[in-house]
Amino acid sequence: MIEFEDVSKRFDDKAVLAGVTGRVEQGEIFAVIGPSGAGKSTLLRLVDLLDTPTGGAIRIDGTDIHADKGQSLSIRRMMGMVFQKPAVFNTTVAENIAVGLRFRAADERAIREKVEDALEIVGLAGYGERRARTLSGGEMQRVALARAMVIEPEVLLMDEPTANLDPVSVEKIEDLVIRINRDLGTTIVFSTHDMYQGQRLAHRIGVLMDGAFAQVGTPREVFTLPASRNVARFVGIENVVDGVVVAAEDGMSAVDIGSARIRTRSPFSRGERVSLCIRSEDIRIAPAIRGRRVFDGNILPGTVTSVVPRGPFSRVTVDCGFPLSSVLSWKAVEDLDLREGSQVTASFTAASVHVVRAGED
Repeated sequence: MIEFEDVSKRFDDKAVLAGVTGRVEQGEIFAVIGPSGAGKSTLLRLVDLLDTPTGGAIRIDGTDIHADKGQSLSIRRMMGMVFQKPAVFNTTVAENIAVGLRFRAADERAIREKVEDALEIVGLAGYGERRARTLSGGEMQRVALARAMVIEPEVLLMDEPTANLDPVSVEKIEDLVIRINRDLGTTIVFSTHDMYQGQRLAHRIGVLMDGAFAQVGTPREVFTLPASRNVARFVGIENVVDGVVVAAEDGMSAVDIGSARIRTRSPFSRGERVSLCIRSEDIRIAPAIRGRRVFDGNILPGTVTSVVPRGPFSRVTVDCGFPLSSVLSWKAVEDLDLREGSQVTASFTAASVHVVRAGED
């Protein structure tokens, strides 16, 4: 439904977007993630016609939305926008929600009905006569979402919609997003710094880096099969190790990382330089194997260098000639009596190693 073709955007001498190409399918929830300054907000503003691209084209249902200024109003009416910081007028909640309907010259009876329905959906029934600016941040964001939703847009754009909200408000907004998409079939495109939110909500995710999509795929593809070393680091894969393929047969490889040889599944040939990406939760920690040091079978001896609490878990880092980090429950850390200086083995399966070509950033 929404197509990006080599979209670029410059502000003076700074290139913010540099060749964004991709597609958002009708009726899907599409998340845009990426580092700060990657151009996530800029991309949404271009779709919403709040700015114009320096180059390339954005098409909705095949129409270049920036090519024909005469169609701007009809295209804008297809879309609703929710910003990171909710903007509300100094009037009642009901009047805030009704703004878009009044611009469309809807009759008063229809406005009242639609506003009441929207308040019910966002969990603010009975709030219609309250002053909008007296609400909490989470409540104001729900008002902003109701205001965008009440015009029944084909496309709902949201720029960091939960960035400044408490966990309870975030959960409510996320539930609303899922309901709007499921019940109304609305195409939703949102940007977020919360990668777990992207996993929870999106059908597909676009990773925006260096002005373009470095990868587009399902949450599982992006978070477990990153397309490059940079994407792996960004989506939270802490263990990224460089090496050289020294043996390859029947889809299995041995990769020399200097201090050990790692077995993995990969399509790469002997002599190729690669990066091994291993998620922390796939690494098992066990007591050291007494009397011998095992370097084969992805069972590596090492010394614990740190145990850092992380919510209900702990991040355990082991020096195996290179650092490996694992995530364990507090109970597992206690049972294994892990502390700085503990001698352990770190192990992982060949299937848990995702391999990308080194230098593909």
